[in-house]
Amino acid sequence: MSEKSTIGIGIDVGTECVKAVAIDAEGKLLGNTVVARRGYFQDRVTEAFNIVLEDAKVEAEGLSSICATGFAENCVPMATSFRGETVCHALGAFHHHPQEMTVVDIGGRDPKVIHVNEHGHPTAIHTLRRCAAGIGTFLIFAARPLDVSPTRMQEMAAMAETPADVGSYCSMFSGQDILEKLRDGATREEVALGCIHSIADRVVEIGRFQGTIRVTGGVAEYFPGVLQALSEKIGLPVEAVPEPILTGALGAALWGLQAGQLEHCQQGEA
Repeated sequence: MSEKSTIGIGIDVGTECVKAVAIDAEGKLLGNTVVARRGYFQDRVTEAFNIVLEDAKVEAEGLSSICATGFAENCVPMATSFRGETVCHALGAFHHHPQEMTVVDIGGRDPKVIHVNEHGHPTAIHTLRRCAAGIGTFLIFAARPLDVSPTRMQEMAAMAETPADVGSYCSMFSGQDILEKLRDGATREEVALGCIHSIADRVVEIGRFQGTIRVTGGVAEYFPGVLQALSEKIGLPVEAVPEPILTGALGAALWGLQAGQLEHCQQGEA
């Protein structure tokens, strides 16, 4: 591909995974990947970038834009632009559901409740106190004493009827709670379900839920029980967007193309 096409790539560098998507001018998904973070962020970014190029069957020199977002967005040397996570998750969710809504972003760090207007722009953002952050990472660490892979915690939790009471304020003390519950005779299944409810409790603490509620982020991808628990606790329907773990990267790709088109128009006017 010798000439540039209207193809944008979004890269979301989170604490646990690097997500990358490629889209065309109409927002159609051409390629995507999720790479687990290990070692240096820059290495995983390069890995994800190369995979998504191959998946989309495009070459780097043929791209219109590369927009980075996320915890380690500064580790994307090939980026042509950067955008905050809130805007990217709002844009990504709005792409799937073009309406006014409340977006709940539940990723590896702090969850966010984002109010999105009818144009897809965030109008307010609410998050947790710092001590309760790191909830997605908490689920990964919680799997260790339960002797199960993080991706199977949801399956294990589904086998319990009642959840163990795992603390919902501080991630560090919640880990201690898990060991104490196991010591005191709770089953692994009850503790796994308790962890799911612990995450939901932290999100409930944020509040400000209204209207249509859509959830984005890796927790929604791998732990759908959190959405069910959240819905029960707030008394409102809660649904994930399609492929919620890719939402931030999708929003970044959309933003990159929009910013590039605006710059092109401005240059034409000049």
